[in-house]
Amino acid sequence: MISAPLRATCNLRALAVVALVSVAASNAASGQGRGAALPDFTELYAHQSQAVVSIDVTQKPRHGHGAGATDDDAFSEFFRRFRPPPGRDQGGRDSGGRDREFEPQSSGSGFIVSSDGYVVTNAHVVDDASEVTVHLSDRREFTARVVGTDARTDVALLKIDAKNLPRVTVGDPSRLKVGEWVVAIGKPFGLANTMTAGIVSAKGRDLPQENLVPFIQTDVAINPGNSGGPLFNMKGEVIGINSLIYSRTGGYMGLSFAVPIDVAMNAVEQLRAHGHVTRGRIGVQIQNLSPDAATAFGLKDAAGALVNAVDAEGPAGKAGVRVGDIIVRVDRHSVMSSTDLPRIIAAIRPGTRIQLGLWRNGAPLGADVVVAELKDRAPAASGRDAPAAKPRPKANRIGLALADLSDDQRRELEIRSGGVLIEDVVGVVRGNVQPGDVILSIVRDGQLRAAKSAVQLNGLLAAIDPTSAVTLQLRRGDNQFFATIKPAPPASE
Repeated sequence: MISAPLRATCNLRALAVVALVSVAASNAASGQGRGAALPDFTELYAHQSQAVVSIDVTQKPRHGHGAGATDDDAFSEFFRRFRPPPGRDQGGRDSGGRDREFEPQSSGSGFIVSSDGYVVTNAHVVDDASEVTVHLSDRREFTARVVGTDARTDVALLKIDAKNLPRVTVGDPSRLKVGEWVVAIGKPFGLANTMTAGIVSAKGRDLPQENLVPFIQTDVAINPGNSGGPLFNMKGEVIGINSLIYSRTGGYMGLSFAVPIDVAMNAVEQLRAHGHVTRGRIGVQIQNLSPDAATAFGLKDAAGALVNAVDAEGPAGKAGVRVGDIIVRVDRHSVMSSTDLPRIIAAIRPGTRIQLGLWRNGAPLGADVVVAELKDRAPAASGRDAPAAKPRPKANRIGLALADLSDDQRRELEIRSGGVLIEDVVGVVRGNVQPGDVILSIVRDGQLRAAKSAVQLNGLLAAIDPTSAVTLQLRRGDNQFFATIKPAPPASE
């Protein structure tokens, strides 16, 4: 039997629990009224999944044991273009121990962009394809023709012989907001018409070796087989093509990347019209402008693209653009960083005359440039061997041991005159500098001064405030760039 006081206590606790539940329910209801409820994707799936397709690819015969799809060498170890391993492998060795041919199989996703049968997917999905089969949501299948591919944006355009097809609506990625809900529909691990959801994690991501695509980063679950599938916003508009994941394992780890649909459709329109994509170039090598380098060049803000090499026969070189110029504008487009410039120039039709806004010697000026066509080239070599070392001289005040280049070293590096070799880096030196680098010039009072000899350069460095940073133009292998070197902090007593 429960005593009266204890019974009263139990009743009070029961009332308190009821009150808390009521408050929680009220708060939940009010939260839903404020838009806190999870989104409902059912209508989006019902209307948009019909325009999403599955793609099976038979690749050209190979010799050997039939390894599956490999990671794309254009991206670093952890950024992977993804497709599932081959579904059928006829590889192996014959009775005589010889390698025999096999036809790798892979699959991906795509989406219909026109009712007469044009389909968009990733270029890497159809690499080396001997046959491409497109499966519609109504279970029809068609052999597709590859109209064209564009490796720089990883976009491919296919054509199937069909009419009156459902098609997607193309959205505007510029209106996309970080934190906004997005969904993917594709064929992960061969499971067609699978929907996954998440949010936009970031916009305008730059990934290794690719500066023409401002990737959309999401946490949508993307796995092998999702390649080439659409990324939808909550309006049911396609705002990206799922193309890459960041992974240490080859599978989803919470970081997925999509090509913005405006970038993709620019390539699609050119592929449809011409079978290939043309882009603009002006013939400069650029880098980001650090705050210290901006100060050295006399700029208040670190905005712009710092020119560290110019093709003398290219459009910019012919227009008078020089090493050390800072490009801050292309026509009406502001250049805030070195990633902006390639995207702006690439979108301009070759043959177009543009005006570059430059900063040179502490003052603005303009240059009229006729844009040329960007040709795809094989990746440059990793760099030449560093020039042979001589007996090492003493280090100067910023910890660099300098020596003059020999005639053989200048011929090897294709440097006509001047240039000072960094033979050693002594002590604590803060900045992107290493033995074997060649100093081409030093920035003094906002202007470039050529590095003519070790003696001259050491004299210039000795005249600079020992606590000040120094901006140098360096040559490393085949690359030129500016680096700001900061003196080490004084040792504590």
